[in-house]
Amino acid sequence: MLHSHRVRFRFLTAIATVIGAGGAFAQTNVASTNSLPNPYRAVENWAHLPAGIQWGQVISVDPDAHGNIWVFHRSEPNILEFDPSGKLLKSFGTGFVQAHGLAIDRDGNIWVTDAQGKDGKGQQVFKFSPEGKILMTLGKAGVAGSGPDTFNGPSDVVIAANGDIIVADGHGGDTNARIVKFSKDGKFLKAWGKKGSGPGEFDTPHSIALDSKGRLFVADRGNNRIQIFDQDGKFIDQWKQFGRPSGISISKDDTLYSVDSQSDEKVNPGVKRGIRIGSAKDGTVKAFVPDLEPNPQIALAEGVAADAKGDIYAAGVSSMALHKFVKK
Repeated sequence: MLHSHRVRFRFLTAIATVIGAGGAFAQTNVASTNSLPNPYRAVENWAHLPAGIQWGQVISVDPDAHGNIWVFHRSEPNILEFDPSGKLLKSFGTGFVQAHGLAIDRDGNIWVTDAQGKDGKGQQVFKFSPEGKILMTLGKAGVAGSGPDTFNGPSDVVIAANGDIIVADGHGGDTNARIVKFSKDGKFLKAWGKKGSGPGEFDTPHSIALDSKGRLFVADRGNNRIQIFDQDGKFIDQWKQFGRPSGISISKDDTLYSVDSQSDEKVNPGVKRGIRIGSAKDGTVKAFVPDLEPNPQIALAEGVAADAKGDIYAAGVSSMALHKFVKK
């Protein structure tokens, strides 16, 4: 009888472990989110560019504490600041090989990643002041590697409350598949992850965000999931109900925005492309902004963010546009 109780205990423990690892996505069929309500309407041509500046592929977007919207795109100047009316306030930054990730820290500094290397440039993370002065550089220019001072495909960057710098390093193929953490002064602290599909493994960690508790959310795009870690790299959960995430962001009230730019019947059957909006606290998905078919535009976006009012901005790569959505 004692042996029977032990076997039953081990079985129940194993089941609890599986449920804990599966987390909220086990409770939600991602395809069911295709029919969630869409409380938003599109506001196209919101951002105005002056003569002499043209949109390139828009890859990332992030609001600052003043309500201004910062954009990283693949045309020079690469970094643009808009006020809430869509007027261009500032532009700077040139020489990027492949503009990719963007983040604004608590002091208003702008962090960006250059995700490819060519001709002695790229494979780096840069910190700019709001005026465009380079304050810090991580990585070796044009050098791809997996050491403590090199990157190979840095996709995104986020800054923790204590100033620690967290980089999503990898963009599929022969690039890295890891998360790298540095102190606020740029000292390497640790790295975790490798190519794969298990917990703590990645296939294109394309975007990262922090919630109010400091948990790290990773858009593990190639694995059709978001993975959640503490800042020491301990795996907490994985969610699949937010689609195949190219870009994620989390607002101060822990609203989670995830833009799916790639789902189709081959890579993520039954799941439609668009922006899923839900809770970073419990993983519930509450709204869905679908593609503007028959001319998809959201699907062409790989970056997403929301301002303090809840207006959503989507960075269109193929559409080469910044899309805005406001509550109906």
